[in-house]
Amino acid sequence: MLHRERMTARLDGEFAVFLIGARFNRPWAVHKWLPIARAMPRMLRELYAQPELGLLSHEMWFSRTLVLVQYWRSMDALLAYARARDAAHLPAWQQFNRAVGTDGSVGIWHESYVVRPGMYENVYVNMPAFGLGRAGTLAPAVGPMRSAAGRLGVDVADEPMATKTAD
Repeated sequence: MLHRERMTARLDGEFAVFLIGARFNRPWAVHKWLPIARAMPRMLRELYAQPELGLLSHEMWFSRTLVLVQYWRSMDALLAYARARDAAHLPAWQQFNRAVGTDGSVGIWHESYVVRPGMYENVYVNMPAFGLGRAGTLAPAVGPMRSAAGRLGVDVADEPMATKTAD
């Protein structure tokens, strides 16, 4: 469903944002990167089938560099999944290290962030539920929620650009 009006998303409490990806440094080495490209959908299916593991939502882009943004209930849940011996992640990581290691054919990266209440803002216009808007709850971005400063709880009267409402 496309939300034509300005929307903002909220998620109760603290949560974690996990950025993860792979870069195919030798795109012709399909035998090196294809197992990685196949492993992530397997992990996502597992995580969505077991919501108690803590994944709330994700977005994914695929090109020479594969990028996923994941929203987790907590950093503890993310770390527990990464270490779980009975989950899909650990065997995939071990396989990557055996097949690729540091040979340069495929790069792997990730970044993790803990997000506290009141320390983030977002806006969506002419968008379906996306990103945090899919992981959390969407609401109209009206009144004080119309501006980035307002969504962050900043007193816009003290801001030099208080008359502007665009993000």
